[in-house]
Amino acid sequence: MKFLDDVTLLVRSGAGGAGCVSFRREKFVEFGGPDGGNGGKGGCVWIETDPSLNTLVDYRFRPVFKAQTGVHGMGRNRTGAEGKDLTLKVPPGTEVIDAETDDVLFDLTKVGERVRLLKGGRGGRGNASYKTSTNQAPRQFTPGELAQEMQVRFRLKLLADVGLLGLPNAGKSSFVRATSRAKPKVADYPFTTLHPALGLVRSGSKEMLLADLPGLIAGAAEGTGLGHKFLQHVSRCRAVLHLVDLTQADPAAAYKTIRAELKKYDKLYGTALAKLPEVLGLTKADLLTAEEAEAARKAFAKATARLTKAKPLLLSATAKTGLEDATAALMDLVHGVTT
Repeated sequence: MKFLDDVTLLVRSGAGGAGCVSFRREKFVEFGGPDGGNGGKGGCVWIETDPSLNTLVDYRFRPVFKAQTGVHGMGRNRTGAEGKDLTLKVPPGTEVIDAETDDVLFDLTKVGERVRLLKGGRGGRGNASYKTSTNQAPRQFTPGELAQEMQVRFRLKLLADVGLLGLPNAGKSSFVRATSRAKPKVADYPFTTLHPALGLVRSGSKEMLLADLPGLIAGAAEGTGLGHKFLQHVSRCRAVLHLVDLTQADPAAAYKTIRAELKKYDKLYGTALAKLPEVLGLTKADLLTAEEAEAARKAFAKATARLTKAKPLLLSATAKTGLEDATAALMDLVHGVTT
């Protein structure tokens, strides 16, 4: 299933049915009188969160949604049927935005949350409702209320506890595979992750949800590369796991690059990604000797001391080393926020 986190739709509620002009005409019935019924109410447009969804891909090839129009009134004082409501299902964590003004109308974060986006039109009055003692044969009626229409944008922000950050090929997907049952693609070339992947990590009675995001590169905040498109998902996270490839020429420079992009993104979009609690992991430690890895860790800690208080951990998804320490630190951050 393809991951899709941003769609724009045209939605329309149902118009109300028109009232009816009718007179009762039966043989041998004197003074039949008006019997035109009222029109039915148009359907509303509702938005509801569905926990079984984690993408907006259902709306990819269908850009227009309309609720049902109310049925017109009929003779014999018959009121038209109401139009059926339209319910659009979205994953929890979806923002509903007015596409024209870019205002956030709703932020749906709870499972089963349901809000009304557009109201259906009221049905018109039939001529029977206009009958009075002085107007016993009215021909007045009212048409149904018009439908409401708008362009709405759905923007999904994943409700993950921890977001994984780092340059391409830093070992994010390998970490998710090693600590959860998720199986994101892993390869020895950059940008193997093109869409976010979720992995559930359990430790005793505690659990947390990891979001594996595409790698960032310099200039990501301004739109370079892929990762900038998915940084919005980190805004809902309680903590981040920042992974740095220990085998590259200058690991500290790689870390500083990502930190700089987070600050730029915060400034551009008013978020606070750079201030999120973080765990710092130095990956691919198994490719160095124990002495070389420890020396590199100390050099990295000294070079980044002014940027973070997090103690860098040596990790290896292949050798399964350091993973328990990293997950335990993340569990403390995730569950410590709410306790």
